[in-house]
Amino acid sequence: MSKKEWVYDPQSGGVKIPDKIKPIIRERILSHAKENYSGKYNRIDVRFRSKFCYIDAYIEPYVSPDYDPELFGGKSREERTEELREFPTHLCRLRYFGDDNKWTMTYYSYGQMNDEPCYFDNGTWHGTPRRGI
Repeated sequence: MSKKEWVYDPQSGGVKIPDKIKPIIRERILSHAKENYSGKYNRIDVRFRSKFCYIDAYIEPYVSPDYDPELFGGKSREERTEELREFPTHLCRLRYFGDDNKWTMTYYSYGQMNDEPCYFDNGTWHGTPRRGI
């Protein structure tokens, strides 16, 4: 009979994100996006739920000049463009472990249709919203 061994999994567990640090984290993320990706998005949405911080981007959609309203329920090209502007692009999810340097991150893989674990730019599973986003 084999012995059971404990294995650390950085993609499980975590603690609820305190309300007092949510505005700080939101500002860090938005500041980073503005400094590094300005002009590539219309807006960034940062949401908190329990131990998770979700980051989504809203981008200016491309609607083909030969757009066919029949394919989209009779919506005009302008209506379809406006509808797509409100459709988020899921970027990543941060998991909080109770310390500013103890976050893990997953990016949303549209190919796999789920969250995929990733390392921070420091080469470890753990980092802070100041780096690696």
